[in-house]
Amino acid sequence: MHDASSALARLLDIMARLRDPQTGCPWDQAQDFASIAPYSIEEAYEVADTIAREDWDSLPDELGDLLLQVVYHAQMADEKGMFDFATVARMIGDKMVRRHPHVFGNAPAEAGQWETGKAQERLARNRGGTLDDVPVGLPALLRARKLSARAARTGFDWDTVGEVAAKVDEELDELKVELESGDRAKIFDELGDVLFTLATLARKLDMDPEACLRQANAKFTRRFTAVEHDLAARGLALTDVDVRTMEEGWQAVKRRERAAQD
Repeated sequence: MHDASSALARLLDIMARLRDPQTGCPWDQAQDFASIAPYSIEEAYEVADTIAREDWDSLPDELGDLLLQVVYHAQMADEKGMFDFATVARMIGDKMVRRHPHVFGNAPAEAGQWETGKAQERLARNRGGTLDDVPVGLPALLRARKLSARAARTGFDWDTVGEVAAKVDEELDELKVELESGDRAKIFDELGDVLFTLATLARKLDMDPEACLRQANAKFTRRFTAVEHDLAARGLALTDVDVRTMEEGWQAVKRRERAAQD
């Protein structure tokens, strides 16, 4: 604990020095909440990616980058007299204690008590609407899942996975109609409905749609790169062949992957 305290105190001191108006770094001095916010999101994804790759040696470094974002925002807030890092740490500590009365108090553990606590906090902040505090800045697919999950707690939900899957088919049919019409505004709208319903299906399956899509992205990257390498071994580039040849190469890669799994 002492080492952690010392390391954190050092990091806070480093951040304060970087932001010092006279002796700090010009780039760090010029930043504000809005300019740093995108880095906070980026670093969170870097952590998620490192975990997905099970790169445990790199995880401490990536977690440090994420921690730096909290320290950065706290330093800027401290300069404005708004709050400091200690306030951030105290508030999250208080929240964890408050939301776990079965651990830090005498209350029995109950299903849904975390969400009950969040609902009470929303009311205290005059944000009593069911969807009010689902952050707009979340990645859209993740926010869609959270919105449908929040609505489901009020009973606004399908009973079964099959019903959601049927809704996906319905939304796809509506998209196909608009694809025939060629109306880009309506296509845009219907495609959004398809994606939202797919996020709802992921929630109903207790899966993270962002994680599903990250896996699909990784699979596409792996297979596309393998096709490219196979062509290169034949002295060809992607630009030298037609899409039919690429598709044949794609199917060959899929067959290799299946054979390796068997």
